[in-house]
Amino acid sequence: MFRTALRNVLAHKARLLMTVLAVMLGVAFVSGTLVFTNTISDAYQKSSAKGFDQVDVAVRPTYQDSKGDKVGRTAELTRAMLDKAGKVPGAASATGVVSGFTAVADQDGKLVGGDWQSTGGNYWGAKDARYPLVSGHAPHGRGEVLLDSRTAERAGYKVGDTVRLSVDGPVLTPAVSGIFTTDDGNVAAGGSLALFDTPTAQALFGKKGTYDEIDVKAAPGTSQSALKAALDEALPSHLVETTTGKQLADDQAKQIADSMSGLKQALLVFAGIALFVGTFIIANTFTMLVAQRTRELALLRAVGASRRQVTRSVLAEAFAVGAVAGVTGLAAGIGIGAGLRALLGSFGASVPDGPLVISPGTVVAALAVGILITMLAAWLPGRRAAKIPPVAAMSSVHAKATAKSLVLRNTLGALCAAAGVAVVLVATSMDATAAQGPMGIGAVLLITGVFILTPLLSRPLIAAAAPVMRAFGVSGKLARQNSVRNPRRTAATASALMIGLTLITGMTVMAGSLQTAIDKMASSAIRADYVVSMADHGPLSPEVAKKAAAADGVTASSPLRNGESRIDGETEFLTGVNGASIGKLTDLKVDEGSFTVGGSQVVVDKDRAKEYGWTSGSHFTAHFEDGKARRLTVAGIYEGNDMINGIMIDNKVLTPHLKAPADMQVMVKAADGASDAAKDKLAKALGLNPAIKIQDKQDISDGIAKMFTTMLNMLYGLLGMAVIVAVLGVINTLAMSVFERSQEIGMLRAIGLDRKAVKRMVRLESLVISLFGGVLGIGLGVFFGWAAGQLLGTKMPTYELVLPWGRMAVFLLLAGLVGVLAALWPARRAAWLNMLAAIKSE
Repeated sequence: MFRTALRNVLAHKARLLMTVLAVMLGVAFVSGTLVFTNTISDAYQKSSAKGFDQVDVAVRPTYQDSKGDKVGRTAELTRAMLDKAGKVPGAASATGVVSGFTAVADQDGKLVGGDWQSTGGNYWGAKDARYPLVSGHAPHGRGEVLLDSRTAERAGYKVGDTVRLSVDGPVLTPAVSGIFTTDDGNVAAGGSLALFDTPTAQALFGKKGTYDEIDVKAAPGTSQSALKAALDEALPSHLVETTTGKQLADDQAKQIADSMSGLKQALLVFAGIALFVGTFIIANTFTMLVAQRTRELALLRAVGASRRQVTRSVLAEAFAVGAVAGVTGLAAGIGIGAGLRALLGSFGASVPDGPLVISPGTVVAALAVGILITMLAAWLPGRRAAKIPPVAAMSSVHAKATAKSLVLRNTLGALCAAAGVAVVLVATSMDATAAQGPMGIGAVLLITGVFILTPLLSRPLIAAAAPVMRAFGVSGKLARQNSVRNPRRTAATASALMIGLTLITGMTVMAGSLQTAIDKMASSAIRADYVVSMADHGPLSPEVAKKAAAADGVTASSPLRNGESRIDGETEFLTGVNGASIGKLTDLKVDEGSFTVGGSQVVVDKDRAKEYGWTSGSHFTAHFEDGKARRLTVAGIYEGNDMINGIMIDNKVLTPHLKAPADMQVMVKAADGASDAAKDKLAKALGLNPAIKIQDKQDISDGIAKMFTTMLNMLYGLLGMAVIVAVLGVINTLAMSVFERSQEIGMLRAIGLDRKAVKRMVRLESLVISLFGGVLGIGLGVFFGWAAGQLLGTKMPTYELVLPWGRMAVFLLLAGLVGVLAALWPARRAAWLNMLAAIKSE
């Protein structure tokens, strides 16, 4: 039986080719994902491990939790602690580390590196072992800075050049005193690193006389654990915590692995979708192959083969197909992994150097996925073939499904679909976090139900196309009849395309609705013409607000300043604003009282008012971070959103209690409204700062939309894999259908149907099946997009369903195009069949 199975595989090479390709694509996606993520993770881990070569033990401050109504704070690492750490037994040296956001501009004034990867720090002494100098000398004072070699090369700086940079707002113009190399992972990923001398770094990053971390190097012969024990004994345990360099490297490796796991899982989900779609093709292919060989299988049964042996022979064929697909998919996946890594570079993202990682797990996963998926999909056709009695098979009595089996299938499908709809509807009424699980279960049930019902749905939906098909004469009539002749085959072929379009349409509906909601939020909540913020969304220096207020053409401005407090024993962040002008800069709906901020009067968003049980006129006591308290009055309650919320208090009241005032953003209103000229004036007033973003309402919406658009385009690309697999399925089904109907096509040609009409018949059949899958996919996608939007609407009041009719029409046209392209080869093959040979075939 094994030899028979292998002969059948070799005899049907062409028919199994599309199946091999479908499985191969899915396997390539899986193995490519594993190779890519393992390679990137390994490169970053090795790079980060080098960064801890100069650290045997790191000393870090602990967070001091609040007691009573005092605000908690992080302990400080003082110079005395640094000196003590350097003198413990077994310590060779101790280095004080200071770091923070530092934006470096290139020669054109544009930010170098990413918003989140532009960092700064301190260079220790005259020669810092962490940062080997390539040229120049150590920095001295605010007038000098070191740049990493990658940033210097990208921005075109050399020793002696003046560079524009910013830490928290004001522009600095130090000279480049030197260039250094580093193994810092952020720099390897395309970021920048600027180093000042220690006193300058402490002053710039708000750490005057203190450090973020103390790195201790062990003397020869002293282990990291022994040094850690000595430091634990010498330093106050309630103020600091110590960690060995090895532990830091391990923790960093774990963080990198965790960060990569999200990407890995996302990519594997799409690989799974492609494989899931591929199972329809595999099942369809083996069903048709088995149907074509019923007499052969019946003869095997007649000469003594058991049912189990027949099933095993089909599974052996599937094993051979899966093994070939697994090996070729693994090879293609290695290429995909290497290509994705190179693609990162083309997008401007640098990756640390390292070899391509092909782990044994990747090889096993590729082969296991290819073989198991193929054998599982082929098991049902094999089992069904084995159950056919030999006599019935020889006389083709088995050819049609019984009414009982169709009723059972339709009943099961209806129950699954109804249960799926019910679960999804229940999930839409739940909390967004709790609803994720039920929503996923409901989606799986509904898609499964629709798939089971697809044979039933195919007849009425394809019949609806009858008026259009009549326009193509005999070819159109035959195509419509062929597409409903075998509903199960049509269902399996259309379902592959349906799944891809369901996901694409659902995400498009959500993205379009979210964009509209964000536009509404920005336009309805903000009256200000511009919002000024740091590129990394970090704190702004109060000097920025002062300069913005003094800029030419500015009529009103207000910084939004954060201040920690304790209210009723709970930590609560207050938002400090300019009470006199905040009403001119925002347009928030007031539910109770008035929007009045000044003195002891504050305004509170609706959610916090509900949490604390406040109404207009309520009083409460806020304990500030300096330990002082003040009795405040709720003047009004407004409807907050993701952009503006919280407790608003006048900065004249809040600022005196803050140790280091810093603003999250500054809102600005211009005399002539938002314009390029007004934006240029504001930018010049702020010193053309590379660290500062000046955005109008449209910029804010576009910035958020850009994230959605980038993500959506990535998802389109990933789901394109599933659509390609679906196309292969249509080609495979049509090609095998043409083979099955060779005699019929020969008869049609003999009675006068020309080659052009035969091609048209096959193409129209493919078009109808593809459009059927497209209609189902778009319908399900809209439903899932609506359901997910109901959950988002609970968190975003401005959310409303927006149907992208234009894009949905494009998706339907693409489904039709898929059908036309998929039919090219099968249609040509059908048209060029030899009439006499086709009529003689069985």
